[in-house]
Amino acid sequence: MSSIDGVGATGQVQEHLSTIADAVEGLCDSDLTGLSDAELTDTMRRLERSLRRTSAVGHNLIVETTERSLPGKLGHKSVNKLLIAVLRISAADASARVTAAKALGTWHALSGEQLPADLPDTAAAQRDGDIGADHARAIREVIRKIPHTVSSSDVAVAEQILAELARSATPEDVEKAGHNLLAHLNPDGNLTDDKDRKRLRGIRLGRQDTNLMTPISGHLDPETRALLDPILAKWARPGMNNPDDPESPTGSTEHPTVDRDQLAAAAGRDTRTAAQRNHDAFKEALRALLGSGVLGSHRGLPVTTIVTMTIDQLEQQTGVVTTASGGIVPIRDALTMAERAHPVLVLFDHNGRPLHLGRSKRLATADQRLALIAADRGCTRPGCDAPATMTAVHHVHDWSKGGTTDIAALTLGCDGCHALIHDGPGGWHTRTAPEGTEYAGRTEWIPPPHLDPDRKPGVNHRHHPKELLERARRKANARREAGMRRRGGSWPRGEARGGGSIADGLP
Repeated sequence: MSSIDGVGATGQVQEHLSTIADAVEGLCDSDLTGLSDAELTDTMRRLERSLRRTSAVGHNLIVETTERSLPGKLGHKSVNKLLIAVLRISAADASARVTAAKALGTWHALSGEQLPADLPDTAAAQRDGDIGADHARAIREVIRKIPHTVSSSDVAVAEQILAELARSATPEDVEKAGHNLLAHLNPDGNLTDDKDRKRLRGIRLGRQDTNLMTPISGHLDPETRALLDPILAKWARPGMNNPDDPESPTGSTEHPTVDRDQLAAAAGRDTRTAAQRNHDAFKEALRALLGSGVLGSHRGLPVTTIVTMTIDQLEQQTGVVTTASGGIVPIRDALTMAERAHPVLVLFDHNGRPLHLGRSKRLATADQRLALIAADRGCTRPGCDAPATMTAVHHVHDWSKGGTTDIAALTLGCDGCHALIHDGPGGWHTRTAPEGTEYAGRTEWIPPPHLDPDRKPGVNHRHHPKELLERARRKANARREAGMRRRGGSWPRGEARGGGSIADGLP
């Protein structure tokens, strides 16, 4: 229900479309070889920002199409069918665009008055070009899963926090932070409680087919998943237990008989998918379990499930805890697991870093690795989601250049990220955040110039979603307060300022 004059709108829209077409044609004909490395990456960023903003235009086109009842006029059963016919896109793409438009488009009441978007802060972030379709989809999925018993004001605050987070994070960051936000909003699993999990649990083995293959499906409860993750991390590593490679090592990656060079060569030849590696590892693990004591250790630690929890969680017996493999386990399941585990005590300073554990040798001890797992939870390079089970202990300051094997000078890094640290072009560097900074004691990674011309050090929040949510909450709070001051208004009655209660208590 457009309120713009039809004739004026036609000329204006056609002029904008012509400008876009001319700009795109010019870019297509441009010689990119003349750009410097910095100019090339900057061009990618600017183009991506413009493409993201065009998505907002697409949402409003779908809104206008729907509000005019145009599909029916043109003989289509739905707006999805019209999009498929007019744009020649897939049914899945059409469905995704319509779903996004419903939540992010500007719709109108019968009177013609504009209605606020279902996700107003997410829509604003997309109009600004700060987030893309995947960011918005991740936010929608989180909001959709919030229990209906949560107040509408808390839902609104949750959307503000996630939208602010998405402006500076990846869709995967938003998704992971959203999982923790949902766990906080529903800490005791009211939507999927113990009874539901017991009812849903199960592994179904189908009949062997003509190829003698057996389909398998089902659901693992949180405790079973937490027990399985460290086993797969060790046995399903690329190059291990590959039945198609006669030179592939079998069993455990850290068995004394495994040749490291042989494993590296086998990994380079390994073309299996992750699912295939999981299958082959499962088979070998089941075979090994017929014996005893074959699991040995993984990266210097016994193959076991490592759970990190706080004293408050232990005393209150509520909420969720994290595992070294990046999983989330309800506190009651974790306590059940702890009854059969060997307790490990790690003491932390006020910055959340483990107290001094020093060593004069290059290799870290098992105790040091346990302390790092509890503190870092995974690879420390910003944006990397590799859990602790897929990492090795890394010297923040290179051992060959005088670095020490003290706990304050150690961190976790996955194999891929560790290889990025070098002195050549495109190399990353690491350092410990100095005292007095926001994340004192944490490992900071300094990016190469082509990723950040200013080479600003950063820490990885991927394994600490509460930090992401708290930072986004503060930004959303400041942004909204600035808006209220400009409008001379006040906060809605009964609504939390900035949504601090939602971010509080996250693991």
